[in-house]
Parts: sequence; C-alpha cells; structure tokens
Amino acid sequence: MFRFHVIAFVTVLMHLALLARTAPLQTRQIGNIQCNLDRLNIVLSLAAAKSTAGKLSTALSNSPDASNVQSVTDGISGAQGAIGVIGKALLTGQSAPADARQEVSGNLTIATTALGKISSSDSKVSSTLATAQKQLSDAVDAGNGVIANCK
Repeated sequence: MFRFHVIAFVTVLMHLALLARTAPLQTRQIGNIQCNLDRLNIVLSLAAAKSTAGKLSTALSNSPDASNVQSVTDGISGAQGAIGVIGKALLTGQSAPADARQEVSGNLTIATTALGKISSSDSKVSSTLATAQKQLSDAVDAGNGVIANCK
C-alpha cells in the first residue's frame, strides 16, 4: 500500500510538470519542492495512520472503544477523499476547492479527537495507539505545511 501511494504521488507530480509546460498554472497549484514534500507527507502519513487504525480496530473490536476507532478510520478516509478531490483539481488546472481543504481539516480533527478518547491497559494496544497518534500528528503537521508552503 505504501509503495502504491508513493507511485501515485510521483505520477501526480509528473502530470503537474507536464501541465506546467502546456498551460499556465498558478504557482500555488504546482508548488515548490517543500510544498510537494508536504503534500507527499500528508498522503503517506494518512495511509500509515489508516493501516495502524486497522490494527487498533482488530485489537479493540469487542471493547467500548470500537466506535472511537471507527470514527478515527472514518475521519482518515474522509481526509483522504478530500485530498483526492484537491489532487484532481490540481491535475486539471483548477484551483483546489476551499470546501475540500476544509473537509481535510475537519476530518483530521475528527480523527484526532476520536483517537484521543481511546485508552488501553494492554501494552501492545497502547503502543499501537501511540503509533497511530504520531502518524496522525505527522499528517496534521504536513497539512499545516501545505497551507504554509503552497503559496
């Protein structure tokens, strides 16, 4: 899965480069190196967090935290879907829709809040939870980087 996301992102960058040659795009649309690294990092961090959330889902399937884990997964999926909308817009030379950017932010907030409600006395689950929190935090940081660096 990780490899697929890297290949997909590289493909997106190649398409952006081709579009840059054939049609004038705003700098924000193409982005500089740091902007595109931030874009890649949010995609990769969300993919990793979703995988880790799947492990939490299995481990906590019969616990009261199962609904929180589902909210984490739904939030990550929602953010990924909105990023897909943004990516499609960028590839077609359109501006990233403001509502899609807000959807990424809102879904990251949902996932982070739900993840913060989960706790476990099982050391393996606690370790997996800490990994998911780090991955989601990395995604949020990358999203903030996109906002700051894709101008």
